[in-house]
Amino acid sequence: MEYRRLGASGLKVPALSFGAGTFGGRGPLFGAWGNSDAQEARRLVDICLDAGITMFDTADVYSGGASEVVLGEAIKGRRDQVIVSTKTSLPMGDGPGDAGSSRSRLITACEDALRRLGTDYIDLFQLHAFDAGTPIEETLSTLDDLVRAGKVRYLGVSNFSGWQAMKSLAIAERYGHPRYIAHQVYYSLVGRDYEWELMPLGLDQGLGALVWSPLGWGRLTGKVRRDQPLPAGSRLHRTADYGPPVDDEHLHRVVDVLDEIAQETGKAIPQIAINWLLQRPTVSSVIIGARNEEQLRQNLGAVGWALTPDQMAKLDAASSKAAPYPYFPYQRQEGFARLNPPVGDFMPPTAA
Repeated sequence: MEYRRLGASGLKVPALSFGAGTFGGRGPLFGAWGNSDAQEARRLVDICLDAGITMFDTADVYSGGASEVVLGEAIKGRRDQVIVSTKTSLPMGDGPGDAGSSRSRLITACEDALRRLGTDYIDLFQLHAFDAGTPIEETLSTLDDLVRAGKVRYLGVSNFSGWQAMKSLAIAERYGHPRYIAHQVYYSLVGRDYEWELMPLGLDQGLGALVWSPLGWGRLTGKVRRDQPLPAGSRLHRTADYGPPVDDEHLHRVVDVLDEIAQETGKAIPQIAINWLLQRPTVSSVIIGARNEEQLRQNLGAVGWALTPDQMAKLDAASSKAAPYPYFPYQRQEGFARLNPPVGDFMPPTAA
């Protein structure tokens, strides 16, 4: 397993990390993802550790906290071997204090996560969404307190816009608070919006990308095909409306090229899609999920080899889409491009 620095920090994380959203399996969304109990989760953690995957990502909102509980059981007795990443801010209930990033909510959420995980510290504590109703200064000072208390070691965010992340980083610098080092983001061959603003921000500010849903919300498994119905067992039957939309023709154009490269390499389509991400700028780790041992072992085949420059170029071309304003001038007009070359096309594919 390759290890990379997470953003501008000294923390080294594996190129692949494991997403524990399949643990617990409660509710319409997470129940469709998977329902691994503690025994099965421990087996999946065993396989991960044998392969060098040492980081495990979860969130309080995953199955209403059950994911954290199951993960805690699965890593019991080997806490020093793993990096635990969890997230908070999304609603855990209907009460006024059950969501957001206020001082009260963050302290409570951290204590609850520590209890569910069965640990006394969290390696990476991330805000799951931006809270526009809480002053950023309040959020950052509270996170600073949690770091100083030794309950949290590193900080990150997830699903922030560019201005939300940049404003937070600027305020952290102004007051001497710990800076965010990670941005957990959606990024895939059928969802490259990350490249237009958040990737340049990550390069400039030292935010390492932790990629969620690298297979485009289950669309890049190789089972979704042109002019064919969704497979009976596809989770898209129950979860399509929760995830990012993808135009069917765009998806099939990408899958056609993935098929071609699969023939050339002997690799599975999911392995190719993940390998492409691992060669993109700012990507520190790609979060893989698995409902069972077979899925996990297939995803592990995404590392230990690399797509050729020609194969990368074919995938880039097939998955490219016109940029939205204000980015399209940089894509189409020579003068703008000379001043700010598009990161996704011209920066070297090195990890943060």
